[in-house]
Amino acid sequence: MTTNFPQNTILEDESILLRPLQETDVENLLEISLNEPETWEYSLVRANGKDNLENYIKLALKYKENETEFPFIVFDKKSGKYAGSTRFYDINLPFKTLQLGYTWYGKDFRGTGLNKRCKFLLLEFAFETLGMERVEFRADNNNQRSIAAMKSIGCTIEGVMRNHMPTLGSDVRRDSIILSILREEWFNSVKENLKKKIE
Repeated sequence: MTTNFPQNTILEDESILLRPLQETDVENLLEISLNEPETWEYSLVRANGKDNLENYIKLALKYKENETEFPFIVFDKKSGKYAGSTRFYDINLPFKTLQLGYTWYGKDFRGTGLNKRCKFLLLEFAFETLGMERVEFRADNNNQRSIAAMKSIGCTIEGVMRNHMPTLGSDVRRDSIILSILREEWFNSVKENLKKKIE
């Protein structure tokens, strides 16, 4: 389905670099994994602790092999440290749609502008290289930090899927908020507005 997706995609600007996630990246992300378990509070698949991180990366690479996902590791050039991970998923090239998510960063990189830079590179690639018509974002409706971040890059809220999926270690099911950016919105306003925020 996604045979035309470039398999060695590297995206970068003067501050950050996104490259394909690899099995050996366990070592690069282990510090965050061991010291900041709250990073995955809202995640169904968690990467807290070495075993969970190894499993997280293995699953991501399996889905990459299936050509439905493309995970990246994020490197912060200013600090010379790995900041976290993000990915394209539910990639559907015939429909020209994909989702952008599984995004997490260590606490030292939150609120630094790194996320906006990452999103700019990923969205530019999705719309201008892959020719996507729609990029979708989802989050737990209780995850206010994530929702605020998505709104700040120019996403439009479409609605909430009630009782959408389970939560880890609980009988409570989560409501998922859906947001998106469309191709025409990217070219008409979102790209320029986001560029101003990272300059």
